[in-house]
Amino acid sequence: MHTTTEKKKLYINGEWVEAEAYTELLSPYSGEVLAEIPFATERDAKRAIAAAYEARRTMAKMPAHERAAILERVVSLLQQRAEEAATIIAKEAAKPITTAKAEVARTIQTYKFAAEEAKRIYGETLPLDAAPGGENRVAFTTREPIGVIGAITPFNFPMNLVAHKLGPAIASGNTVVLKPASQTPLSAYFIAELFEQAGLPKGALNVVTGSGKTVGDQIVTDPRISMVTFTGSPEVGIGIRNKAGLKRVTLELGSNSAVIIDEQVDIERIIPRCVVGAFSFQGQVCISLQRIYVHEKRYKEFVEKFIAAVKQLKVGDPLDPSTDVSALISAKDVERSLDWIEEAKQGGATVAIGGERQGNILLPTVILDAAPTTKVSCQEVFAPIVLINQVSSVDEAIELVNDSRYGLQAGIYTDNVHTAWEAAEKLHVGGVLINDIPTFRVDHMPYGGVKESGFGREGIRYAIEEMTELKLIIFNRNR
Repeated sequence: MHTTTEKKKLYINGEWVEAEAYTELLSPYSGEVLAEIPFATERDAKRAIAAAYEARRTMAKMPAHERAAILERVVSLLQQRAEEAATIIAKEAAKPITTAKAEVARTIQTYKFAAEEAKRIYGETLPLDAAPGGENRVAFTTREPIGVIGAITPFNFPMNLVAHKLGPAIASGNTVVLKPASQTPLSAYFIAELFEQAGLPKGALNVVTGSGKTVGDQIVTDPRISMVTFTGSPEVGIGIRNKAGLKRVTLELGSNSAVIIDEQVDIERIIPRCVVGAFSFQGQVCISLQRIYVHEKRYKEFVEKFIAAVKQLKVGDPLDPSTDVSALISAKDVERSLDWIEEAKQGGATVAIGGERQGNILLPTVILDAAPTTKVSCQEVFAPIVLINQVSSVDEAIELVNDSRYGLQAGIYTDNVHTAWEAAEKLHVGGVLINDIPTFRVDHMPYGGVKESGFGREGIRYAIEEMTELKLIIFNRNR
């Protein structure tokens, strides 16, 4: 039976627009054609930017309660269509359906937070008489929308990371040109439909799919765009920073997150959590647990119990609710991961389990005794690979965690409050989790990293600060 593939359209200025060229979107798991995706030209990108630029005044004038109401309607529409949304993510990203459903639930939360924060964008009053010459003057600050925001999003949370750009942008009265990842455009187009139904003004959101070179570069360099918010690799992030000129830039980049296991910890209790941190969505999570440093007194026990738990993971079709691990986003990533595993083996590491492929699935892999210089240890694997190494003290572990280009989040399991404080102080990362894995995020917390993990913070209120300009107003009563 031959079925015609759905043909998507660009979303520009509130209209669904045909593109000159299309590209086939394939399932990472089965290789089947999921849809035909528009491949935008430079002209399309410019039209989207012009539409957003035109709509910026409408959005800036819109009362906060109206912006909040639009976001509330998106929440309600997404709740009604949550199953459909999860299936889209599972198909285009090969994200196991159970994990995809969790992403949709979080996306609903993210838009809910955005609706709430739209009503609480506050300024402050300043006592100018604190300085000589400031008598009889009253000063206050307001926050104004920055204008047009260029949003470039990755494949791994195609709905929720889009929400982390659109939610705060719309809450604070900005307009957006969104370029979603080439592998996961369907969820972005789906969200655009919901915003259209929710009554967002024409031009306030534009979705343009195509190459990073064409669409991405246009977004980054066009003077009508006031800010670029990007989640993706450090290499691309550095390129954006170099091209963006004086635009404001928020970069959420890579990581190779670690957890430290102190000697008195109840190993049995933390194993399931560590397994989830390492293998959830095939390890393709910025804060995926990649390195585990275990106190030498507990190392053997931890490794045995961890591997026993990994053996229970079910590998297979992302649409099967019992699947834990499915295909990596591309065959190229499977090849790269296997090369990195081979390099670690050559360097004296042991592959305790996994290290093999089944189609585009890389089996969950545990590597022991990897040298800190190997790629699996010092780069971001973005695959279902975790390293377990032994350490003689928490101090040694902290040094190893910090010996990295990255610094997004890190965790420590310990029963000693002094050790916990010391780790919180010494770990050079954006977020320290005590008695939890680094793979934890709720959507209103400040989220972002140091070093090559980027700069700026997401989490709705914190993103709104980045997406607004502070304006100072002074009244002189000495007429």
